[in-house]
Amino acid sequence: RDKHDEIIVLEKLDGSNCAIARVNSVIFALTRAGYIASTSPYEQHHHFEKWVMRQQQRFFEILNDGERLNGEWLMQAHGTRYKLPHEPFVAFDLMTGAERMPYDEVLGRINRAEIVTPHLLHRGAPLSTDNAMRLLNVYGFHGALDPVEGAVWRVERNELIHPNRSERRRILDFLVKYVRPDKIDGVYL
Repeated sequence: RDKHDEIIVLEKLDGSNCAIARVNSVIFALTRAGYIASTSPYEQHHHFEKWVMRQQQRFFEILNDGERLNGEWLMQAHGTRYKLPHEPFVAFDLMTGAERMPYDEVLGRINRAEIVTPHLLHRGAPLSTDNAMRLLNVYGFHGALDPVEGAVWRVERNELIHPNRSERRRILDFLVKYVRPDKIDGVYL
């Protein structure tokens, strides 16, 4: 829209959306809906909970009370199979309530604990879906054995917070995701 926008385009991964939360100095593994992972009817969430509990110290290092780290749990194939070159959790957001932190803050916090993030395809001006898919090639950057799912656009903005002093702060304004039209959700479940 203007010089205060920045577009960040990331590879979209196909797993189970999960989170790690810190509440009252306790680490919790959560499903997408916010339930404790160990209460899920799905075995993959029980594995996620065990994985998180074995590594609590990593999450204490990056999460403050009331924050959660959201990502894709790639242990079980959904619509894309992977031969992962890294651990099965790929983090894409750091949140407090409904507020998402800006990309650089997310990276700065999670890089301390060596958490994997989606591959950065582009940063700067707008990027078309065709160009994003060309940058992904067929299999992306996380060991996909099937064509990659798509991409996510993070539109961040230096938002004006005090018009009289021209003060600005970095915010994530909105997200957009593109999933290739021939992808079949859950084909491997």
